[in-house]
Amino acid sequence: MPSRVVQKLAVVALTFALGGHWAILQSVAWMTMVAGYSQTAPLKEALVKTFDGKHPCTMCKEISAGKKSEKKAEFSTLGTKLEFVSERPAFVFSAPDDFYLLPETTSTLRELVQQPPVPPPRQLPG
Repeated sequence: MPSRVVQKLAVVALTFALGGHWAILQSVAWMTMVAGYSQTAPLKEALVKTFDGKHPCTMCKEISAGKKSEKKAEFSTLGTKLEFVSERPAFVFSAPDDFYLLPETTSTLRELVQQPPVPPPRQLPG
């Protein structure tokens, strides 16, 4: 259960990080505008007024201003100067302090393999 909560929180955080909150707010503003305009005009006319861009509501204006201010803040942080170090550290191979060879084994793979029991067991042990 906690993993589902963490997953949902991660989706919400990613949505906000990618600017999805502006799309959600804009959708709410459009629904509110359609509902408001449809009380005084037919639905087709309400939809035209909502999406023509000539009749923005206060919420649409605030969303637009918020998007612009957020974009300005993003670009102002990109103006910082990046400094790179041009010197590379010298890499030198060095021999190990102690070195020894393992003794050679004379056993073969056939000696290490165990043969299955004959006849095979009827039931698993345990």
